[in-house]
Amino acid sequence: MTAAAHAATTAGKKFDLGNAVELVSKEEGHRQPLAPEFVSLEDFSPLEVAYDFPQLRREDIEAGPRSIWRYKQLLPVPSNVDQIPNTEPGCTRLIQADNLAKALGVKKIWIKDDTGNPTHSFKDRVVAVALAAAREFGFKVLACPSTGNLANAVAAAAARAGWDSVVLVPKTLERAKILMSAVYDGSLLAVDGNYDDVNRLATELAGDHEDWAFVNVNVRPYYSEGSKTLAFEVAEQLGWRRPEQIVVPIASGSQLTKVYKGFNELSQVGLVEDSPVKIFGAQATGCSPVSTAYRNGHDVVQPVKPDTIARSLAIGAPADGPYVLDVVRKTGGAIEDVTDDEVRAGIRLLARTEGIFAETAGGVTVATAKKLIEAGKIDPDAETVLLITGDGLKTLDAVEGELGPKATVAPTTESVNQALGL
Repeated sequence: MTAAAHAATTAGKKFDLGNAVELVSKEEGHRQPLAPEFVSLEDFSPLEVAYDFPQLRREDIEAGPRSIWRYKQLLPVPSNVDQIPNTEPGCTRLIQADNLAKALGVKKIWIKDDTGNPTHSFKDRVVAVALAAAREFGFKVLACPSTGNLANAVAAAAARAGWDSVVLVPKTLERAKILMSAVYDGSLLAVDGNYDDVNRLATELAGDHEDWAFVNVNVRPYYSEGSKTLAFEVAEQLGWRRPEQIVVPIASGSQLTKVYKGFNELSQVGLVEDSPVKIFGAQATGCSPVSTAYRNGHDVVQPVKPDTIARSLAIGAPADGPYVLDVVRKTGGAIEDVTDDEVRAGIRLLARTEGIFAETAGGVTVATAKKLIEAGKIDPDAETVLLITGDGLKTLDAVEGELGPKATVAPTTESVNQALGL
């Protein structure tokens, strides 16, 4: 049986996916039953999850588990999801970054620090939701194509759930991310190609293996909903309100669009006021198809061949690129890109000012925020949130050539004082 046949056998079945009721095509709004499908056969656009939300109260959410499952009524997951072994991601820190704000010349910045997730990136959120849905659909193997962080999250989540995993990564991936995926002892395969080659291969494999849940392919509508929890947490941590501005890194573009959806759903159910929030996108210049389209006023995103140290963002043909453009333009934000040298400087700036060591994607976010502030596109008097989505220990190679001891000294006070110029 092929994966398509597997999807067909689930059609019409009743699944416990919480308050999720159907899938809707993003272009024309065609509706179809919940199933492991990711493209509408009516208009060939991506599918996303639609809900029938109940009345929700802040106090009920605040009394929930210290994980993304406190928001389970806003996610496509079973009602007992928090009782099944999982990595329990979420509830990461929101830090008031006064030192960084001062360095950038703005009034207030918050850092949403997702380095504290189980495998040290935001991908734990989306994988946890994908796994919960995949289990409900009857899949047995958790799989993905990945630029690194997703590979880590899938391998760990599968191990915790007692599932097998199949993870495909470009062979040029950072060594730390390869080791961090391999340690969970699933099936890690390095592919001779870039991420877009890996993604095409995964799509073909998803059509051949009926029990493989490729989290960002055949269960992508459910997987992508996990990014909404970033918006949920930011709003709750700000005292149940939306920020005025937020800067989000762009890879496939799904995270940015789902953060926007998350803020809107909180307003829809009455948990926050429907206040304006400008959404800004951040890319590396060496892989900036969405930024280029935005700058040129285009609605179509032209694929590029990635060439950047920010490998976790190196998706040359971003699936959600056009929808990112829509969100950013609709909210009055902007999209910018930064060079690899600016990425390194962004990593060091965040570390020096706030004691947070971000991976290259975080350097992209910080450097882009700086560039947008200097260009007058980010309001310096408005409250701004920066999403830091991964840990710098995963991308040490990006900075190791320019960091090290200030000096090598003898074990004497005189040597120390001399080295410090004291």
